[in-house]
Amino acid sequence: MSIPYFYEPSILSGQTSFTLNEISSKHCVQVLRMQENQRIDITNGMGYLFEATILTAHKKNTIVQIQSEKFIAAPSQKITLGIGLLKNLTRLEWLLEKATEMGVYEIMPLLCEHTLFEKFKLERFQNILQSAMIQSQQVWLPLLGTPLKFKEAIQNQKQAQKLIAHCEDGNKINIKEIEASADLLLFIGPEGDFSSTEIELALANNYQAIHLGPTRLRTETAALFALSVLKKF
Repeated sequence: MSIPYFYEPSILSGQTSFTLNEISSKHCVQVLRMQENQRIDITNGMGYLFEATILTAHKKNTIVQIQSEKFIAAPSQKITLGIGLLKNLTRLEWLLEKATEMGVYEIMPLLCEHTLFEKFKLERFQNILQSAMIQSQQVWLPLLGTPLKFKEAIQNQKQAQKLIAHCEDGNKINIKEIEASADLLLFIGPEGDFSSTEIELALANNYQAIHLGPTRLRTETAALFALSVLKKF
């Protein structure tokens, strides 16, 4: 059986004991049925992994003793995914989960001309990212910003490499021919793709247009396919 893994953003380096929050405590005691002297792992989502032993098992405030800690450096490659928001909430949540599992560095939600989206549920989406980080046993939680209008998002980005995938005709490079850099920004459009105006604006700001193959992909499929090709590990 694998060691249970928890996310506690407030745990700090150097602590010798720690009290799990109520959600973690309930999951630990009531769901996993864990007891005193059993081992758990904790991350704060900022690179630290703590090995701990349960001192007091309580459904609201479980206390653990920190046995050891380890800092794991962030991956050398940082991919920021700029994604056109989806009207279908289930598909968007699935994308957030899978992109986190794949180790994306940052997710930048985009409001584009063709975006059909009603409400951005930041807290819910953050919880999805946290659960995916725990599931994949990572120690770095991806950054998730609030939605930006495309014109604001496209400008003043400092990444070494900036890519935009779209479905219109034009001069585009096959993604498999891209030599991915260590600091990369990838833009994927919403349902209906980016508008011609948005594509022209991206190209004017030194974005490289890429294509993802002969078939037209859904937004979430395109994003994960592109990440799988560009991600180095």
